[in-house]
Amino acid sequence: MLEKITNTFSNIVRTVSGKSTITEKNIEDTVEQIKMALLEADVNLRVVRRFVNATIEEAKGEKVLRAVDPGQQFVKIIYDRIVKMLGDQKVDLQLKGPDTQSVILLLGLQGAGKTTAAHKLAARLLKEGRKPVLVACDLVRPAAVEQLKTLGEKIGVSVYFEDGEKNAVKVAKNGLSFAKKNGFDTVIVDTAGRLQIDESMMEELVSVKKAVDPQEVLLVADAMTGQNAVDIAKSFDEQLGLTGVILTKFDSDARGGAALSLKTITGKPILFIGTGEKTDDFEPFHPDRIASRILGMGDIVSLVEKAQQTVDEEEAKKLQAKLARNEFTLNDMLAQFENVGKMGSVSSLLDMIPGLAGQIDESKIDLSGMKKQKAIIQAMTQKERNNHLIIGPSRRKRIAKGSGTSVAEVNKLIKQFEKTKLTMKKLTKNRGMQAKLMQGMAGMGGGFPGGFPGFGR
Repeated sequence: MLEKITNTFSNIVRTVSGKSTITEKNIEDTVEQIKMALLEADVNLRVVRRFVNATIEEAKGEKVLRAVDPGQQFVKIIYDRIVKMLGDQKVDLQLKGPDTQSVILLLGLQGAGKTTAAHKLAARLLKEGRKPVLVACDLVRPAAVEQLKTLGEKIGVSVYFEDGEKNAVKVAKNGLSFAKKNGFDTVIVDTAGRLQIDESMMEELVSVKKAVDPQEVLLVADAMTGQNAVDIAKSFDEQLGLTGVILTKFDSDARGGAALSLKTITGKPILFIGTGEKTDDFEPFHPDRIASRILGMGDIVSLVEKAQQTVDEEEAKKLQAKLARNEFTLNDMLAQFENVGKMGSVSSLLDMIPGLAGQIDESKIDLSGMKKQKAIIQAMTQKERNNHLIIGPSRRKRIAKGSGTSVAEVNKLIKQFEKTKLTMKKLTKNRGMQAKLMQGMAGMGGGFPGGFPGFGR
């Protein structure tokens, strides 16, 4: 995510932060590099000019030129300016209390991922204790209603639809009545889009909005379309009055033009970003955290939050107790592999680790390694998983055949397991070792002493 701009900014930050003195020439040269990086990222020209002028003005003041640590001070100015460009602070949905009905109207062009975003948002609100219902008002795109029904069933959220109905306003009104009768406190209305903005679509959306009187009017926009997403947001806002934006396909956006331009040009905050295909790949938009990732500083807070969401607290305590008793097994190792997989793509995890954002080419990572290791453990009997010492030559040959790997790869996994078990045993007794492990993770050890699974170590 945002690889191109992150690479450039990471290099700029490394160069600037190490300087013991900063001159006006340093500032001008650095800002010129930043300007080119932003333009290449497809950031709106007006936004780039504002950023450049404000950064030069602040950096040339005595605050930087005469600071005790001018390099770090200059980096701080760049960071603050990017945060401001992204929207200053996280903005939450403005919904009514659970005893009153709230309506969220989703808008967007066809192909932006509106229906997928609708179910992801519903799943998130469900986890937060609300009772959402999805209303299928996209009566134009073939199979749109069926898609929403399937996605709703997948997450256990009701979907209101009317077979054969062609009037979106009627469905929206009836959907609200259905929600009130059945005690749903949040109504998410999925509307029709087109390949491009046209008059008939806008007229229908205006009518639907009047019918449902929404608390939130959210545009679902494709992050990969760059400045085009900003132009689309302006058009929708002029006629429908947006309250915010959901940026989809953010994980595939290497440039960042949409994210870096939207707030400045439209004045509308980005509320959520889609970071993958799974239902849970949907995050609140934190300007400060995204700015940190862009500058290659990582995002430890989000990484910890992902880990907390993935790992059950009780299971973590049980694992800690097993480690203390030296009872860590291959079954436990398999569970850790599963947890890493649940946390998202490798690239999204790399983005969150300070110093690694944009520095490792995911295409060079052997992602098949973890799959092989999981297959090897899964080819073992429960007895073998619980006691790796019984896995002799004949068993290793059978496991290799059953997992579609080689005896050498089975041997390698067992050696890695033994090393992991030994290090984890020491870790439970030694706080200094815990600090070393964290440093290892920052070097992409992945939480597994001896190397992150699949990273070819």
